[in-house]
Amino acid sequence: MSVGILAHNVGTLPYAELAKQVGAKQFKYVQLALSKAITDVDCSLGKLSPGLANTIAEAFDKHGVSIPVLGCYVSLVDLDDANYRHNVDRFKEHLRHARHFGTAIVATEVGVPETDQRDRHWQRLRSAVEELVEEAEKWGAIIGLEAAQRHLIGTAEELAQIIDEVPSSNIGVVMDPCNLLNQDNYERREEVMQEAFRLHGHRIVSIHAKDVRLDDNGKLQTVSSGLGNLNYRMFMELVQQHKPKVHITMEGVEHQNMDFSRDFVLRQLAEL
Repeated sequence: MSVGILAHNVGTLPYAELAKQVGAKQFKYVQLALSKAITDVDCSLGKLSPGLANTIAEAFDKHGVSIPVLGCYVSLVDLDDANYRHNVDRFKEHLRHARHFGTAIVATEVGVPETDQRDRHWQRLRSAVEELVEEAEKWGAIIGLEAAQRHLIGTAEELAQIIDEVPSSNIGVVMDPCNLLNQDNYERREEVMQEAFRLHGHRIVSIHAKDVRLDDNGKLQTVSSGLGNLNYRMFMELVQQHKPKVHITMEGVEHQNMDFSRDFVLRQLAEL
């Protein structure tokens, strides 16, 4: 058994040094968001190539680390035409080159609306997903959509809606139960998690693992795995039930908690 980590949680570094540090932390794989993690290579739109992808992947492989998911965190709901076009084109470029990193999955949250014009933002999102699906189907790639609070898609139900509107087997789900929780539904967190797996268990392509708790002022905060109140036994049981052996990637973990949280997740898996 093994767990991975978001590469930029380890650091924003030259890719060879980042690969070395990930391996030293005993993580076997990463979700790699190029723009967030790598400092010594220009990975902006138009710069990706099979050679660059192979070079980065080989650096991680040297330290026993694979790259099962690329992160391309762009807004797919931006109402500015130039920004929208750049973001969609950047995501499409990731889909075309994903296989050269050793994966087929490119993941994103969909974007936070900057206005209250929900219908306009939703139409943007639908147009983007339709275009990305066409590209993904050409290249045998998977779009990993992740729901997150404040984003246009912030609930499991909203994620189900866009998948229903743009039906394609090339859309997968990145499952993060903590992203679905807010101040209002925190006390129902087990119910929220169970419903998310009921709706999307068959589409999961990756799992994000972190934790949640209330701070001293009663405000919801995210913390490293094992330091909060998420029912991790239920979480891992649902993962095992729906997608055994799926990649489980730790997120939002501070350096001082990495060993503890990694071992906590591994222990939860071992006890199933």
